[in-house]
Amino acid sequence: MSRLLLITADREYDSHFRHAVQGRLPGDVQTVLTSDLPGTPDELLGWSVGELPTVVLLGPGVDLYEALRLGGVFDIQRPEVALVLVVPSDMSLAIAALRAGFRDVLDQDADPDAILGVLSRVCDAAESRRRAMPQGALLSGGNHAVTSQPRDDSRVIVVTSPKGGVGKTTIATNLAVGLGAIAPMNTVIVDLDVQFGDVAAALRLAPDHSLTDAVTGPSVDDALVLKTFLTVHPASIYALCTPANPAEGDLVGAGQIVHLIDQLSGQFQYVVIDTAPGMGEHVLAALEAATDAIFVTGMDVPGVRGLRKELDLLGELSLIPENVTVVVNAADRNTGLSVQDIEATIRTPVDFVIPRSRIAAYATNRGEPLLQHAPKDKAARQLYQLVGTFAPDRPIARKGFHRKAMV
Repeated sequence: MSRLLLITADREYDSHFRHAVQGRLPGDVQTVLTSDLPGTPDELLGWSVGELPTVVLLGPGVDLYEALRLGGVFDIQRPEVALVLVVPSDMSLAIAALRAGFRDVLDQDADPDAILGVLSRVCDAAESRRRAMPQGALLSGGNHAVTSQPRDDSRVIVVTSPKGGVGKTTIATNLAVGLGAIAPMNTVIVDLDVQFGDVAAALRLAPDHSLTDAVTGPSVDDALVLKTFLTVHPASIYALCTPANPAEGDLVGAGQIVHLIDQLSGQFQYVVIDTAPGMGEHVLAALEAATDAIFVTGMDVPGVRGLRKELDLLGELSLIPENVTVVVNAADRNTGLSVQDIEATIRTPVDFVIPRSRIAAYATNRGEPLLQHAPKDKAARQLYQLVGTFAPDRPIARKGFHRKAMV
């Protein structure tokens, strides 16, 4: 968990800052209301009660000259703590601050989502630096080295279908957004359609980094570095999207996917994986690492038969995760098929039936998940129920397949 220490003389900014991060960023915030800065980093850190802060922000009202002077020695004497300067938007001032030793610069007028994005990135980078420091390098006085322990409550949820066009990405992105409300900044969605993934478009994101960066760069050896390659979404979730160039998908192998999922499941409570149609190597690798699988089909004969074949083959390969959910998406009574027909074909019960919704298509085209765009829509109500099955306090409704699936 990250601890933030804000030094500012502006009570209004303190309130604005707390509104932006509390409940959305793991950790706590301590504020010192003053315009005066001490002479040394250790004197400033002495203002913090308890554990060593992860990030120190010098906010509105502090003396800018003294802030830049302090930044010049902070990075040398206390590199394990990230120093951020909060100032009005000014490129020359930002450059001066970064040259002085500040880790980042935050626009004083930034909205809550922008504040959250900057701090998430800075906190992750600070934690990574701490891990890289030699044992005993962190000074005492309530300060301690930060270690990273694997999680034992993580759930890896793979959303898959043998056919394209059934709404896998819509379900995966809405699931991630819903889980983000349950576990803010503790949910990540990964786009494993390595060539033509749509998660970035569905969430209206413009990522600086992509899946290929995450599986081929320095993040391979450090899960905290990996988090700096993720993109923050306003719904308090992270996203790892596919590269803009489909040719880069050839750089991603199944072994890299398994390692990536292992890293993410050690850092996040929920890892939601959107897959490409079919049963390529990336899908199989994801299913091998999954704790849960959501199988999606539409109300058409080719799609339902394809799902039956997929389930049969995955059963033969022993790649069906322990916890299984079957979703019929874009359900319509006028298709000539009923839910009972689908269950008879796939030989397992259908768990959720999400009705066809014109608002859902409109929301997708706008890059806004339905749970954010129209939470009261009939399809959104079913999506909320799907999200609820993954809440920590909810028992798992169905493990494996129903008995008749084995007939």
